[in-house]
Amino acid sequence: MSRIAKKPIVLPTNVQLSITDSEIKVKGPKGELKLNNHPFVSIKVEGNEVWVTPNLEVAKRKADERKFKAMVGTYWRLIRNMVLGVTEGFKKELEIVGVGYRAQLQGNKLIMNLGYAHQVEFDVPADVKVEVPAPNKIIVSGIDKQRVGQVAADIRKWREPNPYSGKGIKYVDEVLKLKEGKKA
Repeated sequence: MSRIAKKPIVLPTNVQLSITDSEIKVKGPKGELKLNNHPFVSIKVEGNEVWVTPNLEVAKRKADERKFKAMVGTYWRLIRNMVLGVTEGFKKELEIVGVGYRAQLQGNKLIMNLGYAHQVEFDVPADVKVEVPAPNKIIVSGIDKQRVGQVAADIRKWREPNPYSGKGIKYVDEVLKLKEGKKA
């Protein structure tokens, strides 16, 4: 079994977790998240603690137990991220590097000048909030960690950092190792 799942997930007082046969719901001050329940995993709520264990009664063979135990750690982390999301939220910061490269928010669209002959328009999903505090900085935030990371990756994909000059869209905490150019 996963080592991390040997510890319980502690629920804050302002978070409610409900489990049905098909899904897990976590409701908190920032919103509500849902996750499909997997038959390999058994989830129990005891007071303000959530325990995730493998559901070995469903296993048909001894070889299946390894898959079951692998899912326990995954679901422990998914539920923990849901609890953190509805209480604190998640945030990814992107930085635009390059002369003339900039971004602006117009309504529900992120418009970026990234050195192409045209402007790049990115439709912001409803469940994610995008802010542009400066022309060269983009902040993506929301309650679903996976969704925030995916939207940030989609924005970054429009102009990934150049390995020689470093121009492009990069995460603020990303360290680029620049390559050396041609020698004369």
